[in-house]
Amino acid sequence: FRRIVLNNPRRRNALSLSMLESLRENILADVDKPDLRVIVLSARGPVFSSGHDLAELTSSQGRDYHTQVFHTCAEVMTLLQDIPVPVIAMVDGVATAAGCQLVASCDVAVATEKSTFATPGVNVGLFCSTPAVAIGRAVPRKVAMEMLLTGSPISAQEALLHGLISRVVPEGRLEEETLAIARRVCRSSRPVVALGKATFYRQMAQGRDAAYATASRVMVENLALPDGQEGIRAFLEKRRPAWSHAAE
Repeated sequence: FRRIVLNNPRRRNALSLSMLESLRENILADVDKPDLRVIVLSARGPVFSSGHDLAELTSSQGRDYHTQVFHTCAEVMTLLQDIPVPVIAMVDGVATAAGCQLVASCDVAVATEKSTFATPGVNVGLFCSTPAVAIGRAVPRKVAMEMLLTGSPISAQEALLHGLISRVVPEGRLEEETLAIARRVCRSSRPVVALGKATFYRQMAQGRDAAYATASRVMVENLALPDGQEGIRAFLEKRRPAWSHAAE
């Protein structure tokens, strides 16, 4: 697996345009190489990410610049779910606004007990409309609206309860628990995981009947993969599968 670390703690790991562009570059780096199975996203310092850099959002920057910031941010968030490898957020601290959006956009998120999550844009006159896209798809609607309308933070346990994150762990075990998940994913077939991830997000955007049609078709495609047949043979022969990681 590969690690990406937000490394600007003095600026609370704000998602400035340059940070977003760097993040996009790092997400896409070697993403199609067979050896890459998982990306782990973490941050240095007590703040995972405070969201957009508000200094870049003043009127002096202009509308075109603001458009570029939010276009790039949306591209990064969608990339996390569109790339073929799972992305795991490893959170130890505060994740607010677009930082909370970043966590919500990852496939899996593990956080320490002290971590908190919030969308406080409304308190500075900028409603968190783009974070709402990811958060509103991760937590129940009324929970999302309370976060968006009040800006009040929720605890890691509340985030777990509502589905924003996958697991809460003691601070001293964050890396151990996160990397254990990453290693478990790495033991599976890369093309099978890639197909499953893509299908999950595709069917979640569909109605029930269309989702079943999509998933049924993909199950047949999965069976046609070399590793689909290898896994079944290994199960029947009571042995470990020897994955080829071949896409066809």
